[in-house]
Amino acid sequence: MSSEYHDSTDPLYRQFDACCLELKNAIEGIGAFQRRFYPPEGSIQINHLQQLRSSLGKTKIVLQEMVVPDPLLEPLEIVIESSRGILDSLDSIIAALKADSQDTISHVMRASGRLSRTQEALYPFRHIASHIDQLFLEATQPYGDETPNPQAPKGAPVGLNHIGAEGDNYARGAFSYYVPESYRDDRKWPLVVSLHGGSGHGRDHIWTWLREARSRGFILLSPTAVGRTWSLTNPEIDGERLFSVLDFMERHYNFDMDRILLTGLSDGGTFALACSLQERTPFTAFAPVACVLPSDNTTYVKGRRIYWVHGAWDQMFPLYLAQNGTESLENAGADITFRPIDDLSHTYPREENDRILKWFDPEIPQPV
Repeated sequence: MSSEYHDSTDPLYRQFDACCLELKNAIEGIGAFQRRFYPPEGSIQINHLQQLRSSLGKTKIVLQEMVVPDPLLEPLEIVIESSRGILDSLDSIIAALKADSQDTISHVMRASGRLSRTQEALYPFRHIASHIDQLFLEATQPYGDETPNPQAPKGAPVGLNHIGAEGDNYARGAFSYYVPESYRDDRKWPLVVSLHGGSGHGRDHIWTWLREARSRGFILLSPTAVGRTWSLTNPEIDGERLFSVLDFMERHYNFDMDRILLTGLSDGGTFALACSLQERTPFTAFAPVACVLPSDNTTYVKGRRIYWVHGAWDQMFPLYLAQNGTESLENAGADITFRPIDDLSHTYPREENDRILKWFDPEIPQPV
């Protein structure tokens, strides 16, 4: 079933949807900037960021002057607030780039958090406007297939869910997950578990993969480290929590125990590699990104499937560290694919999700 958008023949709707397109362009523009962000060359992108800022600034004025019927009041307010937040992020990044500030990286990281929370605010309104819906779909997908299953099991909510400690969904050790709205219990679903980087949070990181999960139909889990980052020197701490979250998911959803991918960025990627080194692991494939091999004990890695992505411009973990780690794993008998990316620094290459999924499980449907 396609998304039920507001009446697209209504001129007011068309104006609102056009404004949503400008917001979408700005969100995706910041995402593209983050993907290509390399501190020594960050100022090169100022002009494009300024153009996005100018277009969205004009759009926010139009939105604030718009008079809409009751069904659009709340969506309009959310879109205005989202535009305000994205403009603040653009202003912060542009000012830091112009000043050649040492704090540019922290400004970019804060913008990433704002981007995630903007997407979370917009997601419930994806059926109101086509361009909001497209934020949460791969480019080749015309609309979200959210046909509900009338026989879906009770107590197993679909869509986007957050579970935290004592009602705090941003607590350490919390987790977020997405189950396709068309979920049904009579088939086994692939599961992708994605780990955030240092100081991150699963509730923000889940947006790195939600577009693919919604477009292709797999369950997505994004847990949060118990501490400030993953327990790299004592993997049992976060390992136990991770296994308890998997137990929760297994009790409520029918995912395929033979198709569980563990991926992660930076410290999350390093922790994913740590899990690949364990004697026993529930994961069937590992896709670490921008990380290092946490231990030289590769006794149990033989036969483990690993797809390692690393940037040639990584300023935190130089490429040779990943190359050395790959060589160690290969010598120990791991089934490893190493994917160096020439124009990638210590950021997440969202376009790599497609290759990772095809490598992990070619049977996962491709977006049409």
